[in-house]
Amino acid sequence: MGMKFLTPGIGNVGSFQVSGYPYVTGSVRLNNGEEDQIRFPRVAKSVTVINRSDPDLRVHFTTLTANDTIAGKHFISLPANGDAVTFNIKCKEIYISNGSGDNAGAYEVFAEITGIETTQMPALTGSGLTTADGT
Repeated sequence: MGMKFLTPGIGNVGSFQVSGYPYVTGSVRLNNGEEDQIRFPRVAKSVTVINRSDPDLRVHFTTLTANDTIAGKHFISLPANGDAVTFNIKCKEIYISNGSGDNAGAYEVFAEITGIETTQMPALTGSGLTTADGT
């Protein structure tokens, strides 16, 4: 009887218990009304976003153009330089947008990356992410 080894996967607890691989990126110029999409090379288990500017930046999990992200208040606001948020969640991408009226948005992103392929991660949709009315 041979040993079985579990492969990394969305439902594999060990994939989220071990330390993640580091992933760091950022931007020094996010203009008013624009959004950046950060796609991780594999599924992240934790993501930290730090505002490095005075403009109010917004962090969300769906694009502004395809969903009701802003009207539904489906974002976290980082209103001042040095403000940060950490999400202990699984995701394959995040979005950062600038709706402040100022063209000097800047941020840093640090993520812990698992060994899970992004193809295993479903799209994040539904109440609290893409719909304003909770449906």
